[in-house]
Amino acid sequence: MAPSAVNEVVHEFLFFKVYKDSRVELVWPECPKTPPSTDLVTGVQSKDVIISNEPQVSVHRYRHATRTRGKALQWVASHADGSGSEPWLSNHADFGKVFLGGDSGGGNISHTLAFRVGSIGLPGVKVVGMILVHPFFGGTEDDKMWLYMCPSNSGLDDPRLNPGLEDLARLGCEKVLIFVAEKDDLRVVGKNYYEKLKKSGWKGSVEIVENENQVHCFYLHNLNSEKAAELIHRFVSFPQTRLVPR
Repeated sequence: MAPSAVNEVVHEFLFFKVYKDSRVELVWPECPKTPPSTDLVTGVQSKDVIISNEPQVSVHRYRHATRTRGKALQWVASHADGSGSEPWLSNHADFGKVFLGGDSGGGNISHTLAFRVGSIGLPGVKVVGMILVHPFFGGTEDDKMWLYMCPSNSGLDDPRLNPGLEDLARLGCEKVLIFVAEKDDLRVVGKNYYEKLKKSGWKGSVEIVENENQVHCFYLHNLNSEKAAELIHRFVSFPQTRLVPR
């Protein structure tokens, strides 16, 4: 018996399904959310800030005991002269030591931001480094998902999906750390990004770390696991790490 239009799936991807009536159902397990807090051991503070209502965009800000790091980059940069809307950021951020970081699709976004900084600059802000955790780029079956989600594209060679050597050479940061997971389909594209970056003529330093026997974004399901703690420690220590020039 044929399924009704309500329950008929027309697209099925790794993270979601699309039904004939245009409903979207997420199939990725829900991950625990970290509420704003102050860590009594490390002194790290966090705060939720809404930076846009239409569409709604919020950031979960973290402040180290001695410095802070930002993600929504234009919003962060608007505080560099002390006139931004968030005093907490204006009072604590070191705009000469900004780091970009993200996992999965967020890694792709971080790359795009670093490319834009290298191409057009960002007055008042210096982006020192970038951290890509299991980043999403082209080269796997998941390309179909990206093409569906971004209908205005130039195909598999779209620079957002498959950045070229010229784009990589213009990254506006000094060092890059890339994580890949051994059992992740995206492992191959993370390694490909690493190799292309080294060949691009970019003048910075890059390092790649493989999470052995782990799947894509494994840490989200148990932030207290030993392997998650190892990744988080490496992530946090990266700003203090001096990478050897390639």
